[in-house]
Amino acid sequence: MASTSVEDFVGNGSLKELLPKLFEDGWDDVLTLKVMNSEDMVEINMTREQKDALEIRSYLHDHSLIQYGDKLEASGKCLAELLNLNTAELSFQFGMKRGHIARFMNRTSECSEKPSPASITLPERQRQVPTTNNNNYKGELMSASSRKLQSVRRVPLKSNSIANSVTNQHSLSDFKLKDDHIYKGIVAAMPDEPRGCGCVMPPSVAKNVAPYSTIQNISVQKLTPEYKNGMEHLIKTKTPPMKASELWCHKPAVLLCIRRPGCIMCRAEAHKINLNKPIFDALGIQLYAVIQEQIESEVKDFWPRYWSGAVILDKNREFFKALGGGNLMKENFISGFLLNPRAIANYKRAKAMGLEHNYRGEGDIKGGLFIIGKGKTGIAYQFIERNFGDWAPLAEVIGICTQLQNRQQNLGESCKSSQEYSAA
Repeated sequence: MASTSVEDFVGNGSLKELLPKLFEDGWDDVLTLKVMNSEDMVEINMTREQKDALEIRSYLHDHSLIQYGDKLEASGKCLAELLNLNTAELSFQFGMKRGHIARFMNRTSECSEKPSPASITLPERQRQVPTTNNNNYKGELMSASSRKLQSVRRVPLKSNSIANSVTNQHSLSDFKLKDDHIYKGIVAAMPDEPRGCGCVMPPSVAKNVAPYSTIQNISVQKLTPEYKNGMEHLIKTKTPPMKASELWCHKPAVLLCIRRPGCIMCRAEAHKINLNKPIFDALGIQLYAVIQEQIESEVKDFWPRYWSGAVILDKNREFFKALGGGNLMKENFISGFLLNPRAIANYKRAKAMGLEHNYRGEGDIKGGLFIIGKGKTGIAYQFIERNFGDWAPLAEVIGICTQLQNRQQNLGESCKSSQEYSAA
């Protein structure tokens, strides 16, 4: 199970003695620590053993297998050597379960896909690629990302039939800007599929992006801040209700609307997005998880283990209504899951990540994802959870966020040029 606690990440191995120095230099969360490059390692005098340990633990964290960190590190082997071990050796030497062995040896795991558009500008710290004996690792990840791009679906604008397959580039080409800088966003969802031998009709989804006016005045409450080391106690310090527009007043935002914090499919999607938080930080994008009911124990289990952005309460479920075109998208367990092969496939995909889960709370209300531009520029992207467990394609989400960053940079350069011209 992946965790965003630095202490859990480094375990009892050689990195533990570096914790004071890591915290002092700002390496105070796992997502930042994992993008440390060779120059950063030299600056803090990291030994070869510690570099190997970081590489091993980063790989395990990506594959939700961090519980094996101490045993694998103690073996004295580097990551490439460990990946070359066979099933019997992994089981006998490290006590690894059969399912966990399969996930460990699967270098194209869902947990480890990290598509990044070529136009993105990351901070100087870059994720270290495994050594030469493991050259296939990076290539396989890129291959997995490419395959995922081919599976992106869009909701047709003039028909409610099965959505046609389009590439990420095609989807992004529909993202335009009007003259007044209000975004003409896109709506995305996975396609309809026959249910119950065609006897059950799938629910319809909204065809148009929700009007900005329906979300800007929603009353929300911050239940947690963005995670930094040592801030867990703030989960009991709730802020007063506020207008939702304050969330993206200064920076664009991604709002992940989840059914239940304890749902394994919701946790898996949140975890997958959270693994890419350094990319969103580099793009100047804030991450929020929106929940529709407050169960404090569920929030504590969810944050910061699976999500290190802020957690927001939408007690009137207005964001969830906006996703459904004004109405809540609800479906019961039988028609929405048991008779729905895509929902079952989504569940199996999430279960393969090895995350803990429970069944507490309202689970029939579907969610989705919003990407909202800075200020009053509007909704740039809206993904609708047509089937339980549908995930917004990560490459598409990052692509839209990259365009928002590029647009903001262009506006900033234009304003700067105007000021310089006026001064002259």
